[in-house]
Order: sequence, then structure tokens, then C-alpha cells
Amino acid sequence: MAMRQTPLTCSGHTRPVVDLAFSGITPYGYFLISACKDGKPMLRQGDTGDWIGTFLGHKGAVWGATLNKDATKAATAAADFTAKVWDAVSGDELMTLAHKHIVKTVDFTQDSNYLLTGGQDKLLRIYDLNKPEAEPKEISGHTSGIKKALWCSEDKQILSADDKTVRLWDHATMTEVKSLNFNMSVSSMEYIPEGEILVITYGRSIAFHSAVSLDPIKSFEAPATINSASLHPEKEFLVAGGEDFKLYKYDYNSGEELESYKGHFGPIHCVRFSPDGELYASGSEDGTLRLWQTVVGKTYGLWKCVLPGKNFYSELPNSKMHGFFCHFSSLILFQEEIASENSDSIYSSTPEVKA
Repeated sequence: MAMRQTPLTCSGHTRPVVDLAFSGITPYGYFLISACKDGKPMLRQGDTGDWIGTFLGHKGAVWGATLNKDATKAATAAADFTAKVWDAVSGDELMTLAHKHIVKTVDFTQDSNYLLTGGQDKLLRIYDLNKPEAEPKEISGHTSGIKKALWCSEDKQILSADDKTVRLWDHATMTEVKSLNFNMSVSSMEYIPEGEILVITYGRSIAFHSAVSLDPIKSFEAPATINSASLHPEKEFLVAGGEDFKLYKYDYNSGEELESYKGHFGPIHCVRFSPDGELYASGSEDGTLRLWQTVVGKTYGLWKCVLPGKNFYSELPNSKMHGFFCHFSSLILFQEEIASENSDSIYSSTPEVKA
């Protein structure tokens, strides 16, 4: 029997959450940024979901958001034909980068000196952030709007995805190295530097490819259309979410489905593991982000697990309690056996804590 997931629900957005990204681990912990159709990207403490601030300035839906490695800068991509770079500490806008169409994706190089953008005009752009007045370098070749663009291979190469194509580019020569074609729309793409793995979702498929050669590694088939997937940093687990409102967790090595549960009250648009792998975040059409434990029942962040007999809480009567229970501050959440991980009635009774 599995233990019940108790997510942290992060409210604040008023429209669907369409993208999210974690920073690296810094001396102050790690951070989470979310992109939303309400045009107001938000910064949160990554392990608790606590709201830190909102970046104000876009005049349209924000489709993409990212943080640099040390969480000192943020970048956003929006429907107002701009990408913006922000001071992630003060919240100040540092620069606005004008485009000719909707911008969908942004990504910093490891040294934070360059920003990669892509969007509906089918062009990849590389901005030198130390020379804001300079024109960006442009890479053409996509035949439809670009959904995602990422630096890879220590910023020597670029990965980009449009509707049904994933392309690998050489940064130095600005030329295409290789491409993958799909028979249906690519919904998401994630790059894992350790091991150079590329995670691609399309339809019900979750596919893993070499980020260096684009050669296939393996693929899984989910029960429903998947919009996003993320691989655990240690490559132990995979999580995915999509149109059926559910989150799925798989064993990466065997492909076995380990967990599935209704995660939101609308389709799930984005899911990502934290940099330490202890939790993963999901963003949904329902306007919320939720944080989930990778290993349920572990003390981490706001999740506190107490062994019976260690304090007065263990004296509370509950015939179903076994092993331990978790609480958030003063709210006690008993971890109980559940008969079915897919039961809506059980899910609806799952306590949630709003961060």
C-alpha cells in the first residue's frame, strides 16, 4: 500500500500556469519561478512554495520563465512581443528585448552572459546581456513557431522544438547538426546535463534521447495525453502530467508505473523536479502550482514526519495510523493506507496546505 501524497498548493495566479523552472542550489536554498497567462510571473522559495515576489511589467500572457543558476537573474517570454530580464533579488526590470511576434521560451547560458529566445516568428535569437544595445544573433530553420529552446553541452549547442520537430544546433557555426521529426505535436522538452539526456513528450509518449546525437534511448507510453515530463536528477524516477489532470510517477529504469493520482482540477501544463530531487512542482490550467514529495513521508521543507511515541501527537487516537504521520506546523495530516491511488473520493479528502 502507498502513502498518501499531501501537496503544498501555491496560490496567487489568476490564470493557467503554463511554465515553471527551478534555480540551482544557492547558499539561500533554491528558488522557483512560474509563468502564467495572467502576465505576472512569480518567484517562490523552492522547497516551501513561499511567495517572494511578482515581476510586474508585461502586458500580455507570459509563456516562459527561467532563472539563472544562482537565482540572481530571471528571464520571461511573453505575448506582448517581448522577453524581459529581471534582477531576481530586487525584482527590478533590467532590460526589455523586443521581438516581432509572441515569445514562448527563454534560457540563460551557465555564466548568465547570454540569453536564448524563441517564439512564433520561428527564429532563435541569442542576446549578449553585456551589450544590450547590440542586435541579437539569429538562427533560422524552423518551419513553425518555436515552443522551447535550451542551451546544452556546456552552451556549445542549442536544442529547440517547434510543432513537430526537435533540432540540434551548433552555437559556434549557428548551423543545424541534426533534427528529429514526430508525427504529432511536441508538447515539452527537458534537458538533463548529467548524462546529456533529452526528455521529449508528444501525444501519450515520453521519449528519452541523447542530447549530443539525438539518438533514442528509451520511451514510455502513458494512459493519457502528456503535456510535460521531468527526469529525477539521479535518474531514478520520472514524473509526467497532462490532459487527464493526473500526475504519473515511473521507475526510469524499468518503466514501471509507481504512482498515479489526480493532481489538479485542470490539465497539467508543466512539471519539474527540484535540483536536489526531493520534490517536484506542477503547474496547471486551474491556476495553481503544487509541490509534491518524491518520497512520501520524509521530513523536508514544510513536511514534518514524527514517529509515534516521540511526542504527544502519538497519543492521538487513530486506528489507521501506521508507522508515522506528517504535519505542517500545527496542522496534523495523518498518513493513512489508501485503497486506490486513483480514487477521486480519496483524493478529494486529501488535506492541502496553501503556501
